[in-house]
Amino acid sequence: MKFFIDTANLSQIKEAQDLGVLDGVTTNPSLMAKEGVKGQQNILNHYKAICEIVDGDVSAEVIALDYEGMITEGEILSALHPQIVVKVPITKNGIKAIKYFSDKGIRTNCTLVFSAGQALLAAKAGATYVSPFIGRLDDISSDGVELIYKIVEMYNYYGYQTEVLAASVRHTQHILQCAEAGADVITAPLDAILGLLNHPLTDSGLEKFLADYKKVNG
Repeated sequence: MKFFIDTANLSQIKEAQDLGVLDGVTTNPSLMAKEGVKGQQNILNHYKAICEIVDGDVSAEVIALDYEGMITEGEILSALHPQIVVKVPITKNGIKAIKYFSDKGIRTNCTLVFSAGQALLAAKAGATYVSPFIGRLDDISSDGVELIYKIVEMYNYYGYQTEVLAASVRHTQHILQCAEAGADVITAPLDAILGLLNHPLTDSGLEKFLADYKKVNG
């Protein structure tokens, strides 16, 4: 399973990259705004800066909701760097845009997916990734991880090449659940990824090793 980090914070991206397990980055307008990145040119420059840090795919989201606007923005984004994947919402115009991009060899990430039917349309249109938002489903008392199971099963049955990218991952347990469900990718905050390192028996074991070493070596 690939690990993406969901942020526009360059220092967090670098920390995850230095850890040696990072496969890519996902971003969106909200994450850009959180880092104070404003204005089209500054946003484009920020995407390029992210691509210089990581080795893998970087999802860059279109803002336009109309078909022509999506195409214009997507072509600008894809031309920025070979690692850029154009992030497109699951709307009627979005599906049309994904089909256009697929035919042009431009990779896409279909975002804001909340149902298996939406995921089916994304795969049919040729999306590179589909992003089910599991945390937001949990927020409305639905089962986000169960949706991952359904999409993975459907894609495997029909042989779709679209990768299931579990998004809106809120915590470390989500990562493990998505791994069990067969997700191809998870995108998560840095603290959720680092949480995989934590276990009280590891901490107590290290303390005992150090205590035993001091007894012998002073």
